[in-house]
Amino acid sequence: MLALVQGFTEFLPISSSAHLILVPVLTDWEDQGLAFDVAVHVGTLSAVVWYFREELQRMTLAWFGSVAGRGLDPDSRLAWAVIFGTLPAALAGLLFHDFIGEHLRSPLVIAATTLIFGLLLAVADKTGAQRRDEHSIHWLDVALIGGAQALALIPGTSRSGITMAVALLVGLTRTGAARFSFLLSVPIILLAGGYESLKLVQAGVQAQWLPMVLGAVVSGLSAYLCIHFFLKLLDRIGFMPFVYYRLGLGVLLLVLFW
Repeated sequence: MLALVQGFTEFLPISSSAHLILVPVLTDWEDQGLAFDVAVHVGTLSAVVWYFREELQRMTLAWFGSVAGRGLDPDSRLAWAVIFGTLPAALAGLLFHDFIGEHLRSPLVIAATTLIFGLLLAVADKTGAQRRDEHSIHWLDVALIGGAQALALIPGTSRSGITMAVALLVGLTRTGAARFSFLLSVPIILLAGGYESLKLVQAGVQAQWLPMVLGAVVSGLSAYLCIHFFLKLLDRIGFMPFVYYRLGLGVLLLVLFW
């Protein structure tokens, strides 16, 4: 169940971290633990890398070409955009990870962020110019989207939701915003997973390999399906169904925990 929750919510604009916190709270299950969280994130990382494998290969080769002095092309610019867009969240994670973990994982915080950033997504979907794809992204766009991604460390914000919202506000199409958000997820999930894995090693935690492997497989498969159908349906349905879900979830949490 937790692996399915992670797989289906990681790339939808509804906050996977919020759902992973809320499921044990609402069901009275024991917290799944850090090792399992790392395992399901490995699954979702594998899904997005496999789905965008051709784009990532082109971006990587073009990036090395730009470093070697062969100039910039659309793929190398996109690769640099992903790198620079990751830096604010990486820095914020190092500085505020422990504070957020200790003070901002409550259902009421999740309720507030779910409502506030759900409304932001609605405004972005209704008012964004939607004229450009991810290859046309500018450095100011990268700075704004990267800064927004740093806010997603607060549970309930939704990394994919806030990055897609800001991408829409700076003029990207729905599909362009989603694709850039998904590409931007690769280094940040990798960095977060590596950081948490290091903490596990330092703590000497004994892993339960069967549930971890099962969790990684289930979250990976469900995340791949989620990415595929989300991109297929996005232009048809827009972001408003996810906005309505967020508003309903936020109100429900206020009723339950206020």
